[in-house]
Amino acid sequence: MEKKKSVFERLSAINVNGHVEKKKDLTYLSWPWAWAEVKRECPDARYVIKETEFDEILGFMCHTEVTIEGETLEMWLPVMDGANKSMLKKRYSYKTKFGDKTVEAATSFDVNKTIMRCLVKNLAMFGLGLYIYAGEDLPDTNDLDKSPTETKSKVVVDEITITKDQENQLINSLNACTELGHVLELWNELDPQYQIKSVQKLFTNRKNQLK
Repeated sequence: MEKKKSVFERLSAINVNGHVEKKKDLTYLSWPWAWAEVKRECPDARYVIKETEFDEILGFMCHTEVTIEGETLEMWLPVMDGANKSMLKKRYSYKTKFGDKTVEAATSFDVNKTIMRCLVKNLAMFGLGLYIYAGEDLPDTNDLDKSPTETKSKVVVDEITITKDQENQLINSLNACTELGHVLELWNELDPQYQIKSVQKLFTNRKNQLK
């Protein structure tokens, strides 16, 4: 009898290229299509939209939770503008070498849009469209030769951890911040993939020290 493929094996083999949209350097997968595809392949799939957190310096952080075939994974995503700068409750400006730039205040539309993008990223943890986040053009069928545990462990590490050297470098940069505004500027300079819980905690600690 042929062994049933795992959720990750089935979803990671799906080619999502016909359902993506590119904006600047980022690629977005249509959330209605992504959810429909997951439900088609895994009828028991369900998701929960968790409370959106707000920090006066770091901005909004949206959270989702997806459960498929008894396994639950969480994901989070900051609310950002088109330039990938964190949005706050009020409009603010920041300096660049090209002059002052402005970030508009976040609206309910911005938060809702981020929640659904967070859901898509959450689904990627189960395999759907994961190769997009890895910067690849097509799904890597070689992953199907690996055990589900081996493949999934690699995904979790890639998505939610930073190296010790990166952490130390970030701590040094935070310690060099002497004002709350500097902390926000440093947060905005981060690659969005590193705006994760463990990193957010480092920023929150420094923010509390400067208050």
